[in-house]
Amino acid sequence: MAWNEPPGGRNGGRDPWGGRGNDPGPPDLDELLRRMQRGFGGWFGGGPTAGDRRLPPVYWIGGLLILLAALLFDITHIIDQQERGVVLRFGRYVATLQPGLNFVFPSLVDEVIRVNVGQVRSITHKATMLTQDENIVDVEVAVQWRISDPADYVFNVMNPPETLGQVTESAVRRIIGKSKLDFVLTEGRSEIAQAQQQLMQKVMGDYRAGILVVTVDMQPAKPPEQVKEAFDDAIKAREDEQRLVNEAEAYGNEIRPRARGAAARLREEANGYKASVIARAEGEAARFEQLLAEYERAPAVTRERLYLDAMQNVLASTGKVLLDTQGGNNLVYLPLDRLLDNARGALGGPAAPSAGRESGAPAAMDTVNATAPRARPAR
Repeated sequence: MAWNEPPGGRNGGRDPWGGRGNDPGPPDLDELLRRMQRGFGGWFGGGPTAGDRRLPPVYWIGGLLILLAALLFDITHIIDQQERGVVLRFGRYVATLQPGLNFVFPSLVDEVIRVNVGQVRSITHKATMLTQDENIVDVEVAVQWRISDPADYVFNVMNPPETLGQVTESAVRRIIGKSKLDFVLTEGRSEIAQAQQQLMQKVMGDYRAGILVVTVDMQPAKPPEQVKEAFDDAIKAREDEQRLVNEAEAYGNEIRPRARGAAARLREEANGYKASVIARAEGEAARFEQLLAEYERAPAVTRERLYLDAMQNVLASTGKVLLDTQGGNNLVYLPLDRLLDNARGALGGPAAPSAGRESGAPAAMDTVNATAPRARPAR
């Protein structure tokens, strides 16, 4: 209404601000308090009038219990043994919940992100790479990893698994690029896998990605299909080389002890021969000294004895023919064939058949041992 509207107008004489007709004073505060008391009493089932509609008190108590249970459920978090809970308070990291029963502020204040740190995950990478000696090889690597720091895993890197895959490719290419083909295809697989794991862990640690590289398993590398036959031939040649080397080492291990034994035997024989020669020489020298002493005492007897001993040694191993000229015939038959056979037998040669036996020569003319008395030398 207009400010100049008369008191008896349609608004009952009130101004736009709620004034009361002719009473220009402030509103009654006691009346306002009484209205508020009646309103709160109606909420809990009380009030001055009996005709007002009110809910029973049990409904209000049940609603309050449900509200408290929902609040308790919201602030309670049970973390599994394999998990960790990352707590964000108004979007900012404040703590990490350990396994067990934990309490935080309501979800309007705190947010809990569960991270499974016990699960071991895996990624694989397969590619064709160039080695140090400019050969192409197909390599396949399987990487197993798990989360080591939940806070770093959640906040520091946008997509940790994808980042680990890129780091894996970079590390594999770097290690393979520094290795030769023979080393990659044969005995270097375990060393290459270990070097890759160390490089991956170092890079992920620099990124603070919260990832622990557990194992790196490198599958047997193989050449591309286009050159596989040539590589197979090279591998067979390498295997043949290794086989020959092993055979040579085995032969050397067999022949060396035998040669050492033969050398030791020769040394022992030489030492024995040396000792026998020395002993024989010493014996001959001692014998000569004894003969010299006997010769100085009786020269004639010693000289005759030496002659007899020498003749005995000479005639003992030779064939002998005895001739009786006084009572014999005018024709004397000498069994030369038997003499030659005896000579050959003494030298170790084959003996020829005896002609004297076949021709019927008398037995008195055969070769006999030296049993007759020896003739004495002239004095």
